[in-house]
Amino acid sequence: MRIIFLGAPGSGKGTQSKLVAKDLNIPQLSTGDILREAVKVGTDVGKEAKKFMDAGDLVPDEIIVGIIKDRTAESDCAPGFILDGFPRTVEQANTLQDMFENSGLTLEKVVYLEIDPDKVVERLTGRRICSKCGAEFHLKFKAPNKDGKCDICEADLMHRSDDHEDKIRNRLQNYEAQTAPLIEYYDNLGVLNRVLAVGDIPEITKSIMGVLK
Repeated sequence: MRIIFLGAPGSGKGTQSKLVAKDLNIPQLSTGDILREAVKVGTDVGKEAKKFMDAGDLVPDEIIVGIIKDRTAESDCAPGFILDGFPRTVEQANTLQDMFENSGLTLEKVVYLEIDPDKVVERLTGRRICSKCGAEFHLKFKAPNKDGKCDICEADLMHRSDDHEDKIRNRLQNYEAQTAPLIEYYDNLGVLNRVLAVGDIPEITKSIMGVLK
């Protein structure tokens, strides 16, 4: 099964795509991760991408899709895969759709995690991350045992600079302008599945698995 996950920042897209990939026994492909890996390994498209990255420019969509094409051609992707983090615009979606068609692949499902913007603000402003081991906590939903300290390694917890309300609202505005049109795009293709991204993580995962069956 070939799946794309869509959702605003803070919708739980990364968490849920990893959990669903594990349940389905298929790879979860974060475009940021596979881009960095292609650059590190030195593939042809990775070398092209590095030129733009070294110059401080955005990597063109065609190169990103070329990297996705190379990664999805690997044997572990034969049963399917989940794409997380791409596409972000309708233009990217068109380029990706061309790649699917040219590779003889079919996009079967798009999971759209719906969430109220105020819920996103609440979720992200309360998030705290361990400065040492990266463990995540939340002041309301998963508070640490000791204020400001990680339960696992007791290092200091950080409040990320992009988790402040003004920056979150800005990210949500950018999402609405650039990424939200993808909802209509994939709805028109008949592959969009809406899932309410509210509740416990296992509960949301169960809902996602329900629409994928």
